Amino acid sequence: MTKVFIIAEAGVNHNGDLEKAKKMIKVAAEAGADVVKFQTFKAEKLVSSSAKKAQYQQNNIGETDESQFNMLKKLELPYDWHQELIDYAKTHNIQFASTGFDEESVDFLANLGQSFFKIPSGEITNLPYLQHIASKNKPTILSTGMANLEEITEAVEVLLNEGLTKENITVLHCNTEYPTPMEDVNLKAMLHIEQVLQVKIGYSDHTLGIEVPIAATALGATVIEKHFTLDRTLPGPDHLASLEPTELKAMIQGIRNIEKALSGNGIKSPSKSESKNKIIARKSILLNKDLVAGTIIKKEDLEIKRPGNGISPMKINEVIGKELKTDKPNETILQWGDLK
Repeated sequence: MTKVFIIAEAGVNHNGDLEKAKKMIKVAAEAGADVVKFQTFKAEKLVSSSAKKAQYQQNNIGETDESQFNMLKKLELPYDWHQELIDYAKTHNIQFASTGFDEESVDFLANLGQSFFKIPSGEITNLPYLQHIASKNKPTILSTGMANLEEITEAVEVLLNEGLTKENITVLHCNTEYPTPMEDVNLKAMLHIEQVLQVKIGYSDHTLGIEVPIAATALGATVIEKHFTLDRTLPGPDHLASLEPTELKAMIQGIRNIEKALSGNGIKSPSKSESKNKIIARKSILLNKDLVAGTIIKKEDLEIKRPGNGISPMKINEVIGKELKTDKPNETILQWGDLK
């Protein structure tokens, strides 16, 4: 099994604080994530002044100000922080990445040498943006929250028409509600995407807890993305639906354990670790009384008990009727050499 690529999504949970952003990088690295990902945008290019917050944003923040612009302006990741954060990530042996929400931000990230691009769910119907991402000719991850299969197919076709290959496209099943109710996860839709589009699949999770990303791994996700925070009680739109550091570490450990569990050859046979227990757990054919040489073995002379280092009970019909070569005491574990 190919190693699952785990994205620890810092998003905007740095709350506009450089030191919080650095601490998030350290937390993601210590948890074992492959990459820590932020969001790069200019509020002026992302949202109009009249746009209102989503209901979950309003609920999570609790402010009376309904302006999405004012909220996002406070959550920008300034361009001049990026290189410092990239360098800081290198010192902690984790990859830095960010989602660019407009063409200018994508160009900025490309110039910084970002190795892959992430298309957020809200941009799946943004044709110029999709074309611009594809023009970078880098591995591309597409989130599909709020989208139906037709919209996903159309977006993938745009990427392919602009020169990306299917090998460079991973489609993430996703639900854009923070937090996502379990009954709305519809995890098998990830497999439907794979079946129809013949692309690599993954899962971007917004549920509470860690079970669903681990389940997605078991179903074949190649990429897992999960929001995390330093503290769920911090103000901001995404903290409440994010994992805290210990939970992030537990999720990643769970995913890595599932990888190990799926790494076998798929052929049922005793494993190296369990083979030593075969003699202890299985049973053999034993005598239930003292018998003398020349006795013809009858069913009532036998019993079946542990350990399993004698003749298998599966062969009992072959033992019955055989002649005993030598005297044997009660509870003798029979071997084929004891019989004529």
